[in-house]
Parts: sequence; C-alpha cells; structure tokens
Amino acid sequence: MPQQVRTGTVGVAIHASAPLVRAGLAGFVALDPRLHELPRHRIREADAIVVAMDVADASALDLLPSLSDEPGARFLVVVGRQWRADLSAARERGVRAVVWWDFCSPDVFARTVRAVAGSDASDGSAPTPPRAPALNSREVDVLRLIAEGKQCDEIAVELSYSERTVRYILYGAMKRTRTRNRAHAVSYAIRAGLI
Repeated sequence: MPQQVRTGTVGVAIHASAPLVRAGLAGFVALDPRLHELPRHRIREADAIVVAMDVADASALDLLPSLSDEPGARFLVVVGRQWRADLSAARERGVRAVVWWDFCSPDVFARTVRAVAGSDASDGSAPTPPRAPALNSREVDVLRLIAEGKQCDEIAVELSYSERTVRYILYGAMKRTRTRNRAHAVSYAIRAGLI
C-alpha cells in the first residue's frame, strides 16, 4: 500500500453495485479535501476501500478478497439494511469499520475513512460494530421490560402509560432500529448494548 504522505490525502476506492449509492459515496469523498477517489483499476493503491452492502452477511463479506488481494487492505463497509456477519470474520477480511447508510453523513463518512486508512491493520482489533440508532429512554424502558418477558398491558401498568402508548413506543423503536418484531427489536437492543 502506498503511504498517505505521498499525496497528502487519503486515497479512497469505492465499490457499490447501486449507481446512486456509489454516486452518493463519491460525493462524500469530493466534499472532503483530505480525501481523493481512485479509479477502479487503481483499487490496489487505495488507503481505504469503501464497500456498500444492503445486507452484510458471510457471503457478502466473501466479496472483499476479490476486490483487493493486497495484504493489509482496509475496508469500510457501509450497510444499508442489516448486519448479519460475524465481526471476527469481518476483521479477518480487512473490515476496520462499519457505518449504517442512514447515519452516514459526509462528516461521519470522512472521519471514518480517515480512521480506517490510518488504523493499524495488524493490531488484531475487531472492526467497529455498526452504530446503533439512538433510542430514547421510553423506548429503552419498553424494550427492557419486553426482554424480561412482560406483555404490553403489564408494561403499561408498570410505567403508568396506556397500553396504546406502549404499543406506539414499541412501534417507534422497531421502526428506528429497522426490526421486524418484538423479539428482533429486543435482540437488536441487547447486541447494541442499549439494554
């Protein structure tokens, strides 16, 4: 891998199958003067390789070695809908950070790319797990009580809410975390360290 000091900027290669996603990521690179995009044929020279995936699972991670067989390749994975991959397997394939597309502002993107490019690929640390969307205290309380096995009517009594309010709070938490049902929402909150 070339050293960043040669150009003074971080060389970024982008891989995204959806043209609009690719254009959005390229726009983020263009907004930061400390980053410059490398063409596809120069991906081996990249300080950081940004890969957009709708669903990050084991088969999606198997794509990474085909993008760059360069030892020490450093990947930032931008996830659209779901992260289902094992973090240690991701680290073994060179993933150094993960961000959700919905929370990937130009500033977050640029900071993360620079961190990925400057990280020590041999340090053995796991990639940064996807950042969970922030839930408010009411949503966390409801999910915690569901995790304890309580039903909506019991939660309503304990928190002094109406049952309808509890269902509304639960729906909001599920929508924000993009989960399909109560069990999925609770599982997500536990994995994210929210409860």
